[in-house]
Amino acid sequence: QVQLVESGGGLVQPGGSLRLSCQASGFDLGFYGVGWFRQVPGKSRAGIGCISGGGENTNYADSVKGRFTMSRDTVKNAVYLQMSSLKPDDTAIYYCATDPYDCRRGLDFDYYDWGQGTQVTVSS
Repeated sequence: QVQLVESGGGLVQPGGSLRLSCQASGFDLGFYGVGWFRQVPGKSRAGIGCISGGGENTNYADSVKGRFTMSRDTVKNAVYLQMSSLKPDDTAIYYCATDPYDCRRGLDFDYYDWGQGTQVTVSS
């Protein structure tokens, strides 16, 4: 069964850090770009960034550039989102999804195999 599962969310104070994981099962994640997205209830989903299948190319939304870093582990078949200097505005449900175009199209196109999401809350 093709599946992505996000984990690592939680409650963190402003200025803190979290690392989210996106674990794939049923397929080789290395054949796909992986996008990270977030959504606040009542608002549209927003793209955070995308990491290519080989991990050599990444792109980030301006809102997280310099604070968030994506990486991937081909052995573990997983992608990670390291989040630092977190702000209350980063509070959202975070999702990962695959991109068969290996991040060449950007974040405004169709992504697939969405996980269930993981909640990140930044609050003092």
